[in-house]
Amino acid sequence: MKKLEAIIRPERLDRVRAALAEMGVFGMTVTDAVGRGREAGITLQWRAGDYKVELLPKVKIEVVVLEEDVGKAVNAIVRGARTGERGDGKVFILPVEDAIRVRTGEDGDNAI
Repeated sequence: MKKLEAIIRPERLDRVRAALAEMGVFGMTVTDAVGRGREAGITLQWRAGDYKVELLPKVKIEVVVLEEDVGKAVNAIVRGARTGERGDGKVFILPVEDAIRVRTGEDGDNAI
């Protein structure tokens, strides 16, 4: 099993969720986040002048998938999140040692 952590633009969440659902991945955790990458924030204009916003709103999606589904899931996330502009986000892939479904006590692949 692998855990995918994706940091994306909030406005792309519905597209990513739909792309994952299309491949049969429905369980996920979504967290509001703020951060910045190489885009180093943005400069906005206001009545008093320009000001820099260094930490931009983002969404963190966490999904656990079987090893054989990692490629498809990553492609679904990238396809749904991509705008072609800086700040589209990142996907991190981490190993998962085990999982336990609390309700039934099932573990391993059966728990996801």
